[in-house]
Amino acid sequence: MSQPRNDDTSEITRVTQEIAGRLRARGIDVLDSDSPEEVVQMLEALEGFERAIESAGGDLMMDEPPSNQRGEPDDPHFLLPKRSGGESATEYINRLTAATVAARKHKPHT
Repeated sequence: MSQPRNDDTSEITRVTQEIAGRLRARGIDVLDSDSPEEVVQMLEALEGFERAIESAGGDLMMDEPPSNQRGEPDDPHFLLPKRSGGESATEYINRLTAATVAARKHKPHT
């Protein structure tokens, strides 16, 4: 397999930084050591989690406190898991995927 061209590398870097910014805006820590593939996988896992919350009747705006603020979620089962310090991207993706499965099974409070 050939090495990516410089143009390809800069485009990958640009897109990775854009996705990382979107993840950070949702409260997910992205590390410089995370590969572009891991960053994309985190975004996919986040989007799957959000779809699961919405399909289970959760409200993303009510279940997540504003960034850098404390708040009580409408349903704590629908709270986005935070990435722990030292947690690898793969470990976080696995934990977020497990939270997605649990959210699909959870019945929201009525």
